[in-house]
Amino acid sequence: MILLQNNSFDMDKEITLQKEIELNVEKEKLEEVISLINKEILNYIGKRKEASQYIQDYRKNVLEEYRDDEDKVIEYFDHERYVKEEAFKNIDRRLRELTILSTAPYFGRVDFKQEDFDDADNIYIGRFGMTPEGEYEPVVIDWRAPISALFYSSKLGSNTYSAPAGSIDVDILLKRQFIIKKAKLLGLFDSAFEVKDEILQMVLSGNTSDKLRDIIMTIQEEQDNLIRQPKDRTIVVDGVAGSGKTTIALHRVAYLLYNYRESLQDKVLILGPNSIFMEYISTVLPSLGEVGVKQTTFMDFALDILELNSVMNFKDYMERVLKGDREFINKIVHKSSLEYLNELNEYIDKLDKEYFKLQDINFFDKTAVSKAELDELFNSYYKEMPLFRRSKKVRRIIFSKLKDLRDEEVRRIQKEYNEKISNMTKAEIEIEEANLNLKRKMAIREVIAEVMRAKNNMGWLGSRDCLELYKEINGEAELTQDDLAPILYLKIKLEGLRVKEEIKHVVIDEAQDYSPIQFLVVRELTKCSSMTIVGDSNQRLLPLKGKTPMLNLEEIIPVLNTEYFELTKSYRSTKEIMEYANKFLKDSRIVPIVRSGEEVTEELVHSEEELIEKIDNTISSLRHKEFENIAVLCRDLEETERIGSLLKAKEYLKIIDNEEIIYKGGTVVIPSYFAKGLEFDAVILVDESRREDESKLNYVMATRALHELKVIKRN
Repeated sequence: MILLQNNSFDMDKEITLQKEIELNVEKEKLEEVISLINKEILNYIGKRKEASQYIQDYRKNVLEEYRDDEDKVIEYFDHERYVKEEAFKNIDRRLRELTILSTAPYFGRVDFKQEDFDDADNIYIGRFGMTPEGEYEPVVIDWRAPISALFYSSKLGSNTYSAPAGSIDVDILLKRQFIIKKAKLLGLFDSAFEVKDEILQMVLSGNTSDKLRDIIMTIQEEQDNLIRQPKDRTIVVDGVAGSGKTTIALHRVAYLLYNYRESLQDKVLILGPNSIFMEYISTVLPSLGEVGVKQTTFMDFALDILELNSVMNFKDYMERVLKGDREFINKIVHKSSLEYLNELNEYIDKLDKEYFKLQDINFFDKTAVSKAELDELFNSYYKEMPLFRRSKKVRRIIFSKLKDLRDEEVRRIQKEYNEKISNMTKAEIEIEEANLNLKRKMAIREVIAEVMRAKNNMGWLGSRDCLELYKEINGEAELTQDDLAPILYLKIKLEGLRVKEEIKHVVIDEAQDYSPIQFLVVRELTKCSSMTIVGDSNQRLLPLKGKTPMLNLEEIIPVLNTEYFELTKSYRSTKEIMEYANKFLKDSRIVPIVRSGEEVTEELVHSEEELIEKIDNTISSLRHKEFENIAVLCRDLEETERIGSLLKAKEYLKIIDNEEIIYKGGTVVIPSYFAKGLEFDAVILVDESRREDESKLNYVMATRALHELKVIKRN
């Protein structure tokens, strides 16, 4: 027995010694890498100075040589701008990346053997890659590189990664994670399974910042699989609250830009639910080194194209939904259905057949273009063109025919005049020329007048504004967000509308709230076959009949190569919070990761004074626990403004009552619909109305909390 204890003691001592040795080796490696990075930083600073000096010298020489030639000076400044943009863009980008790497060069290491090779290789994986100038072997591999997928795989042993040359089989020997801060190695962990364990727990247990964090250190295999999906594929992710849908979508953008920069740079569009959310995610891509990605809401995207400003805002829209305005809700349900899309298509088909009443185009006693010819142009030659573009094309053809007939008639008049003059004597010409010339001019004027008359009689060929046409369908009701996509759809189908900027990839977040027409409009405007569509079918607050449209995309846009994925693991909230949220779902599909916290408490109050006092005391208690971002979540705006104004007399907090307010963290009072997509360290959920029938609303509100959820009910 004593011998066994001694053996155990010796083994523990040996393991501890081995860990100490490995830690020291990794510290030396870190110092070596940081030294190389600092040399590269100095190298790039030198490059920037050289580029700057070159531009200054060139400017001086050009201005001296061409000081009297303005055109040459203007030409020079165009050239200078080009040189400055191209040289400085690359240098500054690289300097920013190297500066970030200098404090934390990498976060992971993988040791592996490639098939048919005896020697083992190891790679260090970081936010950006780094290869010293003049060398071929990278010191740090970018997390988006194909080989980095080995770090995010689920196990040691046999594995495969996709490289440009094809699939590479390897044997993974070791996966190691590092905690590096301010260029110091604080810890390392070896993991045989998923990239989580201690590091994932540590990251998730910390307070949230006021912005969404990037997740490159803690990407799970299922998330990494989505991020690395092929460029030409549309992926639809239905993920539970806290499953990382938004961060997956943003990291997929970064991954695609890294691997397909030439074709995708400045050609990615992200559509989010509201301005608060767009501000919330605004720093993620820049933190990954990506700029030039357009981020907006569908409403702003549509309004910009339509140049409209008289649309019901999102706040008023949601308030009417929450107040149970039955007529309003019925319209939402109808406009979110495939039936409404079919109605629009039937209306467009009817316009195609009946809008233009074809008739002969006459020029004097001739038929310039017959009704039969027009019918052939409209319904055969240019049948595939949108109706109003077709009419413009036909109009140009008619104008061309009229011009030909006009020119032919003018030539005839001129020929008659010339023949008469040529048959006259000199004396006759002196007497008759002025009279003949006047007749010639009057005849030509008559021809021109006939052309004008023919054109004026073509009023039936004119097209109306699509907004006017839609208002006839919609009645004179105030336009809402549900009307923007149908108006755009009419403009696409009748005018051939396309966005001006080239878009090659679209991300749609909170896609569970999109209607079939919205999806179709985004596809038609951009012609994208590559999309990342993420949402949670359980978080759709808008009323709907039938299947959530984002899960029915193959029927709405069959040309897309669509693949569906489901995420059921929640990484945001504690086990206790997710179990509480689960009770609001019929399928209870959320699988919380094992991160325990405080039990969710429900407290009952009997008056408004008691309610405010309870919220105030809870805020103080949560602040005492050093939670940085606390939300008092209310059902609607009336509740938010009333409770917020009463709390403001006691607490320093912000009331978020419109989507133009930028969320900067701290303590906020916010209505349910503005909180969707956001996360807070702690949430105080106010339940004044016994919302047993609003399960999805309760689910959304409960899942905003990371660490603590307090529910206060008033009877």
